[in-house]
Amino acid sequence: MRIKTKLNLGVGLLFLMIIILSLVSAFYIFSIKKDTENILKANYNTLEYSRNMLLSLDEISTDADHAIITFKKNLLNQTKNITESGEKKVTDNLKENFTLLEKNTADEAVKTQIRRDIFAIMKLNLDAIKQKSDIAKRTAETANFSIAIVGTLCFLIAFNLLVNLPNNIASPIKELTLSIKEIANKNYSERVHFTNHNEYGDLAKSFNTMAQKLQEYNNSNLYKLFFEKKRLETLINNMHDPIIGLDNEGIVLFMNDEALKIIGMKLEDIIGKSASVLASSNDLIRSLILKDDTDSPKKQPLKIFAHGKESYFDKEIINITITPTGEEKEINIGDVIILRNITLFKELDFAKTNFIATVSHELKTPIASIKLSLKLLENAKTGDMNDDQKQLVESIKDDSQRLLKITGELLNLSQLETGNIQLNIEKSNPYHIVDYAVEAVKVQADQKQIKLVIEADKNLPDINADNEKTCWVLINFLTNAITYSPSQSKITIRLRKIDEQHVIFQVIDSGKGIDSRYKDKVFDKYFQIPGSNKSGTGLGLAICKDFIEAQNGKINLDSELGSGSTFSITMNIYNEI
Repeated sequence: MRIKTKLNLGVGLLFLMIIILSLVSAFYIFSIKKDTENILKANYNTLEYSRNMLLSLDEISTDADHAIITFKKNLLNQTKNITESGEKKVTDNLKENFTLLEKNTADEAVKTQIRRDIFAIMKLNLDAIKQKSDIAKRTAETANFSIAIVGTLCFLIAFNLLVNLPNNIASPIKELTLSIKEIANKNYSERVHFTNHNEYGDLAKSFNTMAQKLQEYNNSNLYKLFFEKKRLETLINNMHDPIIGLDNEGIVLFMNDEALKIIGMKLEDIIGKSASVLASSNDLIRSLILKDDTDSPKKQPLKIFAHGKESYFDKEIINITITPTGEEKEINIGDVIILRNITLFKELDFAKTNFIATVSHELKTPIASIKLSLKLLENAKTGDMNDDQKQLVESIKDDSQRLLKITGELLNLSQLETGNIQLNIEKSNPYHIVDYAVEAVKVQADQKQIKLVIEADKNLPDINADNEKTCWVLINFLTNAITYSPSQSKITIRLRKIDEQHVIFQVIDSGKGIDSRYKDKVFDKYFQIPGSNKSGTGLGLAICKDFIEAQNGKINLDSELGSGSTFSITMNIYNEI
């Protein structure tokens, strides 16, 4: 039987018994009330009329008229209230005797007969009162018995429901709860067995089906994939580098705790949202999802306030592609953004830069003193020097000049790294820059009998550049070209317009060239090509690169081993707008 049916039957039966109990109680209460009303109406009133007639009869001798009127009135009421057997006959006798009394009020024999008639009426009603009282008593006893029986049945039904119904409902729930706990503990072989064909039987059947499905799922590859997914999520969340995952449509798939900390948002506000939509309200997310421009001259680390201080992160965007089964073409499935915390290295780099700047600045003073002392030694007023002394002075002069150049490069480098270098970018004449650079290295070129040839297009527009820094770069190019070119060779300085926005400067030499293995490294700090002259610091070209890129220009090298080298810089044409 269904639980709902049991509840309906039990509660319905109890409700029916309560209704029956109420009806029985109401019926017997009404019966007792009716019996009581009969006694009052039929018998008590008659006794009252009889008493009044006796009193009136006693008053006839003193006030006959009033007594006769009162007697007649009560007699009339009695005539209308005849309810008992034999009462009519006695009442009729009373009426006849009263008629005789009206004719002769002094007749004592008639009065005596009237009293007998009244007493007879009173006796009949008293006997009736006793009889009706016995009937009311029996009615009350029957009512008590009937109400007790119905009440007992109601109690038994309610007690049965109280004892059995909660147990019938709670026991299966308790068994089901224990089974659910077993399932939660990954005991998917657990089953519930209810033999009743009721709601619990249906629930047990559904539960067993669910447990079977879970057991199949637990044994399937899908579960293993889900477990590996959870393992991967845990691994990503425990990494110290911020990581963000996007699908091929730019929807945020995952973001670890470190990324959430630096972004300052909650996981539920990010996951499943479009990165472009989030970027519209969050500048940091915009800078993170923005892919690096491949033409950008220099990749700068991201500066983010994290961990209570300014931190530096190196952003790397890894494009994830797969080759679907049975296909040859790769498809893009998303990107992973990794932010590597390089704050410690950046702080060490700042410390190194400050140290180099301090040392270089301190070295310039003694080197200047050495050069001043050399000039005094070369002065004839201080005394003549022999050839060995002159050779020694020249060697000291070359070394001091080299030291001065190195300290100058180190100072320039430290200014570039700290961002303290001041650029005066303005409208500049490219011809003047080339002429100044050629004039600066002319003596050095003449010493090796190297010819400097300028090939410049006519009517070139002005460029947007810092004259001093651009000249320094060209001088560095020319100095290197002179150093690595053979004597009596030619170095070409070419100046031309490559498009409507750019002018290019090229320094072309006929030296031994640079191996292709080192072409990408020549602009790195402190790098020197193996087998080359090691007299320099390896900073010149690195500083050149920083100078040009700081002016939004580009620097480039074309070279092949044995075919010379071409160093070039591309500058923007000056625009008045």
